[in-house]
Amino acid sequence: MATLRFDSALGWSAPFPEVDPDRSFTLCFGASSYFDDPEPIRELAVGVGGALIGCSTSGEIHGQEVADGSLSVAVVEFAATEVRCAAEPISAGGSRAAGLALGRRLADGALRAVFVLSDGLQVNGSELVRGITAAVGEGVVVTGGLAGDGSRFQRTWVIVDGKPASGFVTAIGLYGDAVRVGHGSKGGWDKFGPERTVTRSQGNVVHELDGRPVLALYEEYLGSFAAELPASGLLFPLAVREPGFNKQLVRTILGVDAAAKSLTFAGDVPQGHRVQLMQANLHRLIDGAEDAAGSALERSGSTVAVAIAVSCVGRRLVLGAMTEDELEATAHLLPPDVPQVGFYSYGEISPYAEGAADLHNQTMTITTIGEAV
Repeated sequence: MATLRFDSALGWSAPFPEVDPDRSFTLCFGASSYFDDPEPIRELAVGVGGALIGCSTSGEIHGQEVADGSLSVAVVEFAATEVRCAAEPISAGGSRAAGLALGRRLADGALRAVFVLSDGLQVNGSELVRGITAAVGEGVVVTGGLAGDGSRFQRTWVIVDGKPASGFVTAIGLYGDAVRVGHGSKGGWDKFGPERTVTRSQGNVVHELDGRPVLALYEEYLGSFAAELPASGLLFPLAVREPGFNKQLVRTILGVDAAAKSLTFAGDVPQGHRVQLMQANLHRLIDGAEDAAGSALERSGSTVAVAIAVSCVGRRLVLGAMTEDELEATAHLLPPDVPQVGFYSYGEISPYAEGAADLHNQTMTITTIGEAV
C-alpha cells in the first residue's frame, strides 16, 4: 500500500513502488486540466504498471486535505486477490448498454467487488449502475463515482489505456475470497418546501413537477441563484422517492435546457415519483460523512488497507472553508495506518444500505478495501 501526490511545482512526492501487475491496481484522481497536460499520468502508468483507473475531479482528496490542480494516487498490491480492468465508451442515452458491456467483461464466479468511474457529463448514472448490476449480479459490491470538473460542467475524463479520455466508463474488478470491501453512503441535507409529483420526465430529464415546468419552479425558489444554473443547483438538490416507500435518493442538476424549460439530473427522476427540494445543514453534512465511514468499517471489519472517499461537489461548495472537516470526520474513524484518497464528484455510486448499488448525489460515500489471507 502506497500513496503519492503530484504537484506541478513540486513533482511527485515519492518514487513509484514496484508491484505485481496482476495483483495490484492504481487509483489516480486529478484536476480536469490534466486532459491537456497528461504527462504525469503517463509517467504513473509506465512507472507502476498494472491496472490504472482514475478520473477528473472537483477537488482531490488526500488524507484529510482537499486540493485543486494536483494528482492524488493510491497503489494497492494484494497477496491473493486478482485484479482486472475494463473500459467502455458511454453516452447518456447508452448508459445502460455501457454498464452491461462493462459488467459482462468483468463478470466471473469469483468476482466480489467492482469499483467504477465514469465520465461525469455524458452519462445517466442510474442506468449505468443498473446495467453493471444486471451483468455482475446483486451479490457483487459495486461502488465508485462520476468524474467532476469543478463547478464548470464543461469536460470530464477517466483514465483509459494510461491517458485521460472523455466519453468512457472504466472499472476494476476484484476477485477471490480473500478481498474485503466495505461501503457506506450518507447525506445530511434538510428538505424544505412542499413535496411535489413528477408529472413529466424521461429518464434523467425532468420537464414538469405538479404540471408546471420544472425550470420555472427552480427559478422561483432559487431567486437570484437561478442565473447561475446549473452550478447553483448543486446547493439545492432534489430528494426523490417512490410513492409508498421511505427509501430516498438525492439527485443533483447536470444541465439546463432553457428552451424546453427542463433540467437534466445525474440520475433518473421517474415520472410519478415524489420530490422535494433540499438545502444544506453544515453540521449534519459532517455528521453524515462520519456515519458513512462508520458504515463502511462495520461491513469490512478490521481488514482495511485503503479508504476511498467520494464526496459530491455540492457538499464542497456548501461547506466552503469547512470542507476538510468532513474529511477529518471520516479519517479519524479509520485505523491510524490506513490512508484515505478520493475526489469530489458529480455523483456517487454505492448500495443504499445492503443489496444492489444506486447512484447518489450530495452524499459522502466511503469504500474500504482490504484482504484477509
